[in-house]
Amino acid sequence: MPAGESFYITTPIYYPSDVPHIGHGYTTVAVDTLSRWHRQAGDDTWMLTGTDEHGQKMLRAAAANGVTPQEWVDKLVGEAWFPLLETLDVANDDFIRTTQERHEKNVQVFFQRLYDRGYIYAGEYEALYCVGCEEFKPDSEIVDGTGPFEGLKVCAIHSKPLELLQEKNYFFKLSEFQDRLLELYKTQPDFVRPDSARNEVISFVSQGLKDLSISRSTFDWGIPLPWDESHVIYVWVDALLNYATAVGYGSDEDTFQQRWPAYHVVGKDILRFHAVIWPALLMAAGLDVPKGVFAHGWLLVGGEKMSKSKLTGIAPTELTDVFGSDAYRYYFLSAIAFGQDGSFSWEDFAARYQSELANGFGNLASRTIAMIEKYFDGVVPEASEYTEQDLEVQKIVADAATAADAAVEHFRLDEAIDAIWTIVDRLNHYITENEPWALARDENQRARLSTVLYTCAEGLRALAVLLSPVMPQSTAKLWSALGVEESLGALASQPIRDAGTWGALSPGTHVSTLAPLFPRVEQTA
Repeated sequence: MPAGESFYITTPIYYPSDVPHIGHGYTTVAVDTLSRWHRQAGDDTWMLTGTDEHGQKMLRAAAANGVTPQEWVDKLVGEAWFPLLETLDVANDDFIRTTQERHEKNVQVFFQRLYDRGYIYAGEYEALYCVGCEEFKPDSEIVDGTGPFEGLKVCAIHSKPLELLQEKNYFFKLSEFQDRLLELYKTQPDFVRPDSARNEVISFVSQGLKDLSISRSTFDWGIPLPWDESHVIYVWVDALLNYATAVGYGSDEDTFQQRWPAYHVVGKDILRFHAVIWPALLMAAGLDVPKGVFAHGWLLVGGEKMSKSKLTGIAPTELTDVFGSDAYRYYFLSAIAFGQDGSFSWEDFAARYQSELANGFGNLASRTIAMIEKYFDGVVPEASEYTEQDLEVQKIVADAATAADAAVEHFRLDEAIDAIWTIVDRLNHYITENEPWALARDENQRARLSTVLYTCAEGLRALAVLLSPVMPQSTAKLWSALGVEESLGALASQPIRDAGTWGALSPGTHVSTLAPLFPRVEQTA
């Protein structure tokens, strides 16, 4: 990305009506890894996550539990959503809650601005509403009920009956932005990614846009409209504003100018809110549209999208308690093509943990360190003359670093990890080819042994840097065992785009014993 440009990236703000599942964790670690990479590259990076706490669903859940809505969301966020970040080792810069004053006050500033600019009007609205989605449903997501719901219209996502709501509401003139949105998608083809998501959005907008109801008057758990306090702002448009209010919109112009606009990573089910409604709201307010919206696919379990209402959610701790947070992060970012649906299974997770992490990366690290300890008293030897085989390893390391950075620029973390893994695979093969244990038995091969083990150690140095955004804990252990903190500095401060430059590891560095990075897991389910 251009030097000096801010890299501001967001997760969706999650609806904390229940505990987080691995789908929420998937989105969060993807955004965290992207932000860690850019931060380590020296880019001016800011990562935001948070919770969306207004709306009718939250009001009803609080009433059912005999507490106020604020007490209910405080409990949910404190007991489930803050701990998720710790569980998955997420290094977010900020966490916004839509019940915070910094958000509520400046959402009112924003909507007053739209009202003053003539983009909001009063009207009557009648439509089918899904409380689960907190959304008036388009015809494409309304289906006929079956079984106990026969004869009713139900939500295609939640399979629950829709409510016919008739209200006096305020509307946003979304219909006026059709041409400007289509021009945006045309002039900035990477505004919506991947291509399948972009095509869906263009098709939707091309069919014509209806004005959007942006207020509710039948309940009060929300942000009041500044010019009519008998209405609260529709939960979804209130929520979208978090991306701007979190970086100072309405209160800190300097920070807002520094950070905005953002990249948004969202699940494909909320793509239209982010790629259609949100940029239109920003255009109406005279603000820059986001830099881009990336829609990832769904995590499928047993062929179905995970759902709280269908009890198919799996808590991240069910995996991290067994395999650790690094394995969780690695698996979901590498096993699924980012942007497409992906299936999760315990069997696949356990198999990849064993073959790729324990036997692949972990074993490479352990045996390299152990051989330096055994054959060179724990001191990294100096390479002598490089053969073509050694130079090939160096080229693979350099190419992998370049390819990984290019993949990250395109939000393809799976491709970045694939590129980095070529180093793991090549070094394991390199050890098999060169048999350091055999070289060590022949004093005449001492120079060759030195070159082979320096090559392995320097390859590990590059791997530690390149994989640190993906697996911060195991790479920190490897960095410590390589003994390079004193000469090169902390792992997090290593310039990641220079990781493939050969020779950063100084001969004479003292290594220390490395415990298995990915210990054997006896019980996997």
